[in-house]
Amino acid sequence: MKYTQLGRTGLKVSRLVLGTMNFGPQTDEADSHAIMDAALDAGINFFDTANVYGWGENKGRTESIIGNWFAKGEGRRDKVVLATKVYGNMGADGPAWPNHDKLSAVNIRRAVDASLKRLQTDYIDVYQFHHIDRDTPFEEIWQAIDVLVQQGKILYVGSSNFPGYKIAQANEIAARRGGTIGLVSEQCLYNLAERRAEMEVIPAAQDYGLGVIPWSPLHGGLLGGVLKKEVEGKRRASGRAADALADPAVRAQIQSYEDLLDKHGIEPGEAALAWLLTRPGVTGPIVGPRTAGQLASAVRAAELELSEELLTGLDEIFPGPGPSPEAFAW
Repeated sequence: MKYTQLGRTGLKVSRLVLGTMNFGPQTDEADSHAIMDAALDAGINFFDTANVYGWGENKGRTESIIGNWFAKGEGRRDKVVLATKVYGNMGADGPAWPNHDKLSAVNIRRAVDASLKRLQTDYIDVYQFHHIDRDTPFEEIWQAIDVLVQQGKILYVGSSNFPGYKIAQANEIAARRGGTIGLVSEQCLYNLAERRAEMEVIPAAQDYGLGVIPWSPLHGGLLGGVLKKEVEGKRRASGRAADALADPAVRAQIQSYEDLLDKHGIEPGEAALAWLLTRPGVTGPIVGPRTAGQLASAVRAAELELSEELLTGLDEIFPGPGPSPEAFAW
């Protein structure tokens, strides 16, 4: 496994990030623990989760599964760079009780303590804002974060789903306050089929020294060989992939993608991950395996070297939007 610095920090993280969103809803605790052990064995040291994972009445379940794994000892916690998130309503489904969601100082304090308890640890390496909070000024957010850093409960702060201007705003206000390192990472939707982040989010992250952590690298399975799996009767597309394939133009595009990779003898899902690892500013994509086999496939992708011919072919099938402002100005 290869490693890189997380943005402008001295923190070394693996080029693959283990996503844990399936732990609980789709993968039981025993299998989740086995996947985390296998990830460490493969050299993956960067684990990503969120306080809301588990979903519905089971919100927090994923963090608890990870916490139980840490409790097994044998250096598990010390080997992991742990990232979790705050923003969502942790109560029952429906409107949140006042101050029980988003990024107010009171909710950040409450959410950190609750995550630490579930995770059975005394600190979080990278605490991420899961969404922008349009009602809370960054001055308040950074004041709350400074206290948590001083208390040793968190070490670094990242964002998720932030537009470029909010990355800039957050870090400019952090710089004006002094003594606050600001955002060090951005977790965004980015893959071959969804490249809008290249216009402003990734350039902003690069300018401010944030590592970029793409989520949904296979775009909900669309880039994982979905048409081939349909033909072989292994699995039918669902969710985002099924919605996209309802468009004949998208189906033709994905067919061209799978045909190109078949010509080069590379599995589509592995190629999609390997492509992200070639992109400027990307720290590493989040892989969310449901099984040990899916994790093994992701690890193989981290070692793939894509030829210039193949990279050119992928760009022809999935052209990026181009830089901002040219992409939308003319």
